[in-house]
Amino acid sequence: MQHILKGMRVVEGSAFIAAPSGGMTLAQLGADVIRFDQIGGGIDYHRWPITVEGKSLYWHSLNKGKRSIAIDLRNPTGRELIQNLITDAGKNSGLFVTNFPAKGFLADEVLRAKRNDLIYINLTGDRHGGSALDYTVNSKVGLPYLSGDGGKPINNPFPAWDVIAGQQIAIALLAAERHRRQSSEGQFVKLALADVALATMGHLGFVAEAQLNEEARQPVGNHIYGTFGHDFKCKDGRRVMVVGVSPNQWKSLIKVTSTEDQIASLEKKLKLNFSNEGDRFKAREEIYNLFAPWFSENSFNEAKMAMEDNGVCWGPYQTVSELIKSDPDCSVNNPLFSLINQPGIGEYLVPSQAIKFTDLESEAPAPAPLLGQHTDEILSEILSLGSAEIGKLHDEKIVAGPK
Repeated sequence: MQHILKGMRVVEGSAFIAAPSGGMTLAQLGADVIRFDQIGGGIDYHRWPITVEGKSLYWHSLNKGKRSIAIDLRNPTGRELIQNLITDAGKNSGLFVTNFPAKGFLADEVLRAKRNDLIYINLTGDRHGGSALDYTVNSKVGLPYLSGDGGKPINNPFPAWDVIAGQQIAIALLAAERHRRQSSEGQFVKLALADVALATMGHLGFVAEAQLNEEARQPVGNHIYGTFGHDFKCKDGRRVMVVGVSPNQWKSLIKVTSTEDQIASLEKKLKLNFSNEGDRFKAREEIYNLFAPWFSENSFNEAKMAMEDNGVCWGPYQTVSELIKSDPDCSVNNPLFSLINQPGIGEYLVPSQAIKFTDLESEAPAPAPLLGQHTDEILSEILSLGSAEIGKLHDEKIVAGPK
C-alpha cells in the first residue's frame, strides 16, 4: 500500500462486495477507513469462502487495512455513536460510504443536520432504491446469453458490476472531496449497481449495437467479438489463448504458425482484407482451422517459446490452484503481493493496490481487523470519550472489542 491519501478519514457501513471494495481501495491508498459492524458481525461476516475453522476469507480479503468498531446498531445510543463518528468535525473527515439504506438514523437529512458539508456516498441496487445483486443485474443486461450457445443463459462467476461499482464509489468520494475543498460544499451522492452495469453496456457499444443495428449481439463462444482471438489445444493437451487485435499481433500469429500463404489465399477466396479487424472476425472459423494444426503439433512449452520469440499476444489456460502454485506473477516475486499474517487465520498471500505512485514508498498491505479491534481507540481518539464512559458502554453491551 501507499499513503497518498494519508490524513483522510472515511467511515464505512457495508456488506456484500461493492461498498467494502470501495472502502478497501481507499484504505490501500492510505486513507483511515473505519468500518462499523453489528456486534458479532453483519450478514457477510461468515460468507464463503471460509477456512476449515469457519473464518470468512471473503470478509477478511475485502477489509484489508481498515479499522473496526463493533456497536449494537439496534440500540439508540449505539446509533448516536455512529452518527457522531460519521459527522466528526475534523477537516479531513465527514466522509461516509455505505450500501445500507439512507433512512432512519442513516438518513442524509439526519446526518447533514449534524454536519452540513458531509460527503455521503450511497449505493443502492437500482435507481429506485430497490434491492439487486451483481447476478440479478447481470441477467438483466443480457450478457449471460452471449456465453455458450446463446440458448440457455450462462452466469459469469466474476461479479463484474460489484467490482466496477466499488471503484466508482472510490472515484465519487474523491471527486466530491475535491469539490468540498474548493467550495466547502458537501454532497449526497447516489450510485445504483444496475446503473453501473447499464452505463458500462452503453460505453462498450452493446446498447447502440442493439438499437441502431436492430439486432442484439450473437454469442461467439471462445472467439473475440469483432476481431480474431481463440483458444487452442497444444500437443500435450494444455490450452492457450491467443489474440490478434493490433496489426503487429495479427502478423505475429501468422508468422509463428507459418500460414502466410494460406492466409493470403483465404483473403482472396473470401474477398476479405484481414488487415481489418472486422474481416478477421467474419472469417474467424476458417482462420481458426488454419492456425489449429500448428498448435496441435507443438507441446505447450514449444508453443510458448515460439510465441514469445515472435511477439505473439497469448496467455495460458490454468486453474486458480495452478496460478497459485506455479505462476510467479501470483507470488511474492511480484511486488503486488506480500505474505501477511492475518489474525485468526494465519499467513497467506495478499495483494496490495495495483496502482503504483512512483514517488511514494510502498509497504506491505495491512491485514483486515478483528471485529471490534479498534472500538476503544475510536471512541477515545475520535469521539473523545473517557475510560469510564467507554467502560459503561461495554458493560451495557452497546459496544464490543475483539474476541
